[in-house]
Amino acid sequence: MAALYQTINIQNSWQKNLAVLISHIRLRTFPRVLVDFLAGYCHFDTSLIVTYKKSFKPIIVHPIDPSEQSNTLRSFINNGYYLLDPLFNAIQSGVGSGVIRVKDYTPDSFESSEFYLNCYQYFGIVDEIVFIIKLDHKVTCAISLGRKAALGSITRNELRSLQDIYPVVEALFRQFWLAHSAEYIQYEQSDDTVKQALKSFGSGVLTQRENEITHLLLKGYSSKAIADKLNISVGTVKVHRKNIHAKLNTSTQSEIFTLFLDHLKKLPADL
Repeated sequence: MAALYQTINIQNSWQKNLAVLISHIRLRTFPRVLVDFLAGYCHFDTSLIVTYKKSFKPIIVHPIDPSEQSNTLRSFINNGYYLLDPLFNAIQSGVGSGVIRVKDYTPDSFESSEFYLNCYQYFGIVDEIVFIIKLDHKVTCAISLGRKAALGSITRNELRSLQDIYPVVEALFRQFWLAHSAEYIQYEQSDDTVKQALKSFGSGVLTQRENEITHLLLKGYSSKAIADKLNISVGTVKVHRKNIHAKLNTSTQSEIFTLFLDHLKKLPADL
C-alpha cells in the first residue's frame, strides 16, 4: 500500500510540475521554468538554452540576465569560439532531433583543441547533455545541461528519463517559440560576416586544402583523424601543417586561431 501511495504522489508531482510549465508557455519566464522542470529528471550544474540559425551568431534564450552569464559564456558567443564548438558543428551538419551527449560529437583531440583550451574547459563541464529541437527548417534550439566533476557523467537511467520526456519538451518549446521568437530575432546578427571570414581567412596565402585542414585542426582533429576524413595520408597532412605555419608565420594552433579572430573582427559587421 505504501508503494502505491508513493507512486501516486510521484505522478501527482509530475502532473503539477507539467501544469506549471504549460502555464508559462506564453511568458518570458518559460525557459527558466523549463530548466526547473528538467531538474526533476536529471541532476545538472549548469543550463543554457540557445538557438542556432545557419552560421548566424547564436542567440541566448536562457539565462537572459547578464549577471547570470559567465565571462566564458560571453566569450563563447562574442569572440567567435562557438564556431569551433562540436555542438555548433553537429547542428551545422544536420544532427537529428532528440537528446544527445556532446561527447559523442567531439573530435579525437578535443581536449587539445583551441576551443577546449581557450573556452570550453572554463565552463568546468565533464559531461553535457543536449535537447536538440528543430523549430523550423532554419532554426534549431539546443537546451544544454552541464555536469561538473562532482556529479560525473550522466547515468543511463537519467538519460532514459530525458529521452522519455523529450516529446513533451519539444512540443512545449515550439509553442513558446511561436509566441516569442520575434523578441529574440530582433537581436539576430547577419551570418554573412562569419561566412565571409571562414571563406576569406588565408585567402591568397593558403590553398583551399590548407584552409580546410586549418579549420579541422582548430576544431580538435588530430592529423590521423584529418587524414581519415579527407582520405589522404597522415604524411600529407603533416606536410600541409608545416606549409600552413610557414605561410601564416605561426608555430602553434593558438596563433592561427588568434589570426582568425583578428580577421573576423576586422570584417564589416554589415557584409
